[in-house]
Amino acid sequence: MTSEFNELVPVPQPDKPQIWIIGTREQVVHIMNEMVVKELVNDRVKFTPIIPAPFANGKVMTVLVR
Repeated sequence: MTSEFNELVPVPQPDKPQIWIIGTREQVVHIMNEMVVKELVNDRVKFTPIIPAPFANGKVMTVLVR
């Protein structure tokens, strides 16, 4: 990855594991909701805001920081 891309990702803790969710807005929201319902994540606050994916046209992404 380039340093420019790393600056775009809004994750303040680089030493924590991350799960990236990339897809259409509907797919990303569905997976986020599914992870909360299945109690893999206890709160949606753990996800970064949904942003356009800089490397995939028409896709959005969010990052789950554990």
